[in-house]
Amino acid sequence: MLLCPHYVAPVLSTIANLAPENTMMSFRRSVGCNVTAFETDVQLSKDRVPYLMHDHGSHFLRRTTDVLQKFPRKDLNHSTNLTWEELQELNAGDWFLNTDPFCSVSQLSEQEKKTARNQSVPSLLQLLDLAKTHNTSVIFDLKNDDNNDTNDIVKTILNSGIPHDKILWLPPTHREDVKKVAPGFKQVYDNVSAMNIDGADHLNVKYSALSAAEIGELRKRNVSVNLWVVNEPWLFSLMWCSGASSVTTNACSVLQDKNQPDWTMGPSTYRCIWITVDLGSLLIMFALFILKR
Repeated sequence: MLLCPHYVAPVLSTIANLAPENTMMSFRRSVGCNVTAFETDVQLSKDRVPYLMHDHGSHFLRRTTDVLQKFPRKDLNHSTNLTWEELQELNAGDWFLNTDPFCSVSQLSEQEKKTARNQSVPSLLQLLDLAKTHNTSVIFDLKNDDNNDTNDIVKTILNSGIPHDKILWLPPTHREDVKKVAPGFKQVYDNVSAMNIDGADHLNVKYSALSAAEIGELRKRNVSVNLWVVNEPWLFSLMWCSGASSVTTNACSVLQDKNQPDWTMGPSTYRCIWITVDLGSLLIMFALFILKR
């Protein structure tokens, strides 16, 4: 999810560390972190219902559901091989409690564990309704570049009633078609060149893709820069000091109370320390030279 808290560095985020990923439990918990956007991944079922699921291809549904137990004879190599009704039969929470991927299950109450155990695969419409209720934006990756997938997803968004400016449209394929049908969507790019060509002002890249100087130059041009994935407080502090507009995190529960970077140093203090260390080094080298003579 995007975490954009009340301080300088906002956040897009899901609480993947305290709830099963891409479930409604995860998104509902993130609401309490003051996130500005929900970040997710969208695929389409056999009967064209957009739903939330990260894994695709050969890993489709295997890691985060009990699909092998429910449908052992099904071909599971593509999202469109199961209907929405079949997807609703899957459990999307047991894996989280059984594998404890973030060593965080011990932090959950018994009621929270019960809630996690009863999670199902959510539809995109469910997430849009939650976002609309809490005035939260939505950004997502589309796992299939098929034009029909794009059309069906845009129709779902338009029919949901969510304000168009709350949709951060990231998929690059068929972007021009989306602009025509839904000009109110905010167009987000995953590289600077494509963004500049289109004259846009929203960028979404890995936290290591840009230097602090590059982030600073983009911010001077009023470009919104979101960096992913930032889970550690020290990295959050670094991205904050670099001038990032927001970050994507799986740990908004860890970052939500940050109202300042972990550690900062003013330019004048840095210069004083730099000069002092340099002078000290010169004195030590001079002393060693004298002693060696």
